[in-house]
Amino acid sequence: MRISFDWLKTLISIDQPAPAIGALLTASGLEVESLEELEGTPGGLRGVVLGTVLTCERHPDADKLSLTTVDVGDDTPRQIVCGAPNVAAGQRVVVALEGATLHPSSGEPFKIKKSKIRGAASEGMICAEDEIGLGNSHAGIMVLDTDLPNGTPAADYFGLGSDTVFEIGLTPNRADAASHYGVARELRALLGQPCHLPEVSGFTAPTAAPANAIEVVIEDEGAAPRYAGLLLENVQVGASPEWLQRRLRSIGLSPINNVVDVTNFVLHELGQPLHAFDADQIAGNKIRVKRATADEKFVTLDGLERSLKAEDLVITDANGQPLALAGVFGGKTSGVSEGTTRVLLESAYFSPAVVRKTAQTHQLKTDASFRFERGTDPNMVPVALQRAALLLQEVAGATIAAPVVDVYPTPIAPTTVRLRLSRVDRLIGQHIEPARIRQILTDLEIDIAEQSSDEWLLTVPAFKVDVTREADVIEEILRIYGYNNVALKPHNSASYLAQFPNPDPEVTRVKIAALLSGQGYSEILTNSLTNSQYFEKDGEQDASLVRILNYNSIDLNIMRPTLLYSGLETIRHNINRRQRDLKLYEFGKTYHQNENGKYQEKNKLVIYLTGNASGETWQQKSEKAAFHDLAGAVQQVLAALGFGGAASQPVQHPYLAGGLALLVHNQPLAQFGAVSPSVLKQLDVTQPVWYAELDWDGLVRKYKPTLAARELSKFPEVRRDLSLVVDKTVTFDQLQQIARRTEKKLLQSINVFDVYEGPNLGEGKKSYSVSFTLQDFTQTLSEQAIEQTMQKLIGQFEKQAGALIRK
Repeated sequence: MRISFDWLKTLISIDQPAPAIGALLTASGLEVESLEELEGTPGGLRGVVLGTVLTCERHPDADKLSLTTVDVGDDTPRQIVCGAPNVAAGQRVVVALEGATLHPSSGEPFKIKKSKIRGAASEGMICAEDEIGLGNSHAGIMVLDTDLPNGTPAADYFGLGSDTVFEIGLTPNRADAASHYGVARELRALLGQPCHLPEVSGFTAPTAAPANAIEVVIEDEGAAPRYAGLLLENVQVGASPEWLQRRLRSIGLSPINNVVDVTNFVLHELGQPLHAFDADQIAGNKIRVKRATADEKFVTLDGLERSLKAEDLVITDANGQPLALAGVFGGKTSGVSEGTTRVLLESAYFSPAVVRKTAQTHQLKTDASFRFERGTDPNMVPVALQRAALLLQEVAGATIAAPVVDVYPTPIAPTTVRLRLSRVDRLIGQHIEPARIRQILTDLEIDIAEQSSDEWLLTVPAFKVDVTREADVIEEILRIYGYNNVALKPHNSASYLAQFPNPDPEVTRVKIAALLSGQGYSEILTNSLTNSQYFEKDGEQDASLVRILNYNSIDLNIMRPTLLYSGLETIRHNINRRQRDLKLYEFGKTYHQNENGKYQEKNKLVIYLTGNASGETWQQKSEKAAFHDLAGAVQQVLAALGFGGAASQPVQHPYLAGGLALLVHNQPLAQFGAVSPSVLKQLDVTQPVWYAELDWDGLVRKYKPTLAARELSKFPEVRRDLSLVVDKTVTFDQLQQIARRTEKKLLQSINVFDVYEGPNLGEGKKSYSVSFTLQDFTQTLSEQAIEQTMQKLIGQFEKQAGALIRK
């Protein structure tokens, strides 16, 4: 949501700069995501001021030039050479000072420098309107009629001052702040300054209805509790004045015409959506607010024909012909056009649930539906209508032709909430004086209907749709009081010591994230929504997919069953921008639906590796990422969690072209390998990708942090090597497990340092060159003990793996 600072200042007095106001709003819960400076014209007319021509003489060396002295508010007048034919002494003019950069209506910007023109010094420039980008005329300099002092910035004179726009990340519960007036109300409580609604006291309407007045009938009061309409005549549809266009552009809206612009202006000023109908297109001069007929066809303003649902709320004419989807979108035939002269202004309060369902069903998200879905203020309906009518009188020459029709059969009562002051202190954790609480509630327009020493009965206005409970009121008090004003205790301590056997999952995650980041991996965060077409097989989709019923995009219509595809989208995005060497990891959830229709969430840690594993240097060439680069990262994660030396086994993974699983307590909690070429082709990824998926829930559940320490051995370790010829089906992991089962005391580590395959080994054979590190922590190993250990290992390799020992 965009909020103009200048616009805001028309509703509340603010004497602080925009950054300070942004920080104040953020601290109260209206998070200002960014501040954007807007200039009324390119360059903002910086360095351009008003001046007075004191003297004007012909240039001694040029007949068409004049030599002038100009007072620009300094102690010393400036000498300026001017070529305009209409320059004369006594004129009030626009002067660009030395150093100013001008942005003309045509051509490139240019900078004003001190120069000599035909031998005469010139210390600035007297400007024509095209030279400062305010018009196209170059017939002469601009001559002003003003009493403003010399040196006044030209931007102030022309009303082209810069503006600051707040980009506010509005949370769904803060519908009360979805407008400039809503933000002004918030600042009233934060600054202690009064805010005010735009003046509508000048609104007058006829007391008697004319023959062509519009009748309003609400046929579904639950869906439309309040509906007001006002008939305007003699409307001249055309372009809006510059001030109105400038207001709309400041918040990112494009001006359309004066009627539509006024409805948009009032919506963003007061938070109340309005709609303008061409009154001549309303058959029978009657508005009916009713539910639609199932499968009824309706062409909306965007030119699309839509099939209505029976639960849709529509605005129709006397014949039942739809004119608009209530609170969402208008109809093409009833919209305001250049030929419109009679306008019916609509201002209403619609049920948030009804509007939300219609907007989701028809995939229509508008500024109006955004506000109606969250809840608008039913009491703002007549105020917004009067404000818009006065503006249309001003900008479109409209006349008010009939009394306001305001159908409000059952007024919406304010919410009543019981507040206990002791509960305020308990939830906030700090005592706040009752007088301060009273002031905050008053500034928030929450009235105290009854009160006792500890308990107050409050009346909450209808525009605060999210404040319905005592806890909500306390949150409102805390927001305005200030989270930062709640003091922390000087000492946080406990009266006992305890062991916490279960590790904090978040602390564990941070630990592993630091480990991977230290190895050069970058953490990514991808969307939990993905495309169901990724998971189609022969035109059929997996029944376990968790589908989104009200998705906004076909590309994001399910909850992801795996993190692989969103990660590959990130990899593709980077590869397409020539970032080919990637080491990435992500912690995230996957979502599944079991056979019983129950939903499951599972936490995963995934790792991606593609391109070169290391960069090219003068010492070594770059090397492509390989399986063992990824395996090393996975094993380090497991080792950090206390699962070093995990057993492995081949695994058939749906997205991998062959892979390996690491077992923790006989459970496969890590799977990794090369991503299948078919999956890479599906995602348009043009280079191999290595992928690992770890069951984070299982790892955290089994992880028991321990601190083990022992004295460094005083006795040396010994290394022995063996060359084992085995069948190709035998893995190094199998050999490692055999060795560790055979010798548990002396064997400290085992490592493979060479693998060889060749015709001299025989068909289906390969050779592992393996090193063994032996050490005894109580004595120096004797040659006899070493030999006995190695013979024992050799015997088991021959027996269990069918190994042949190469001499």
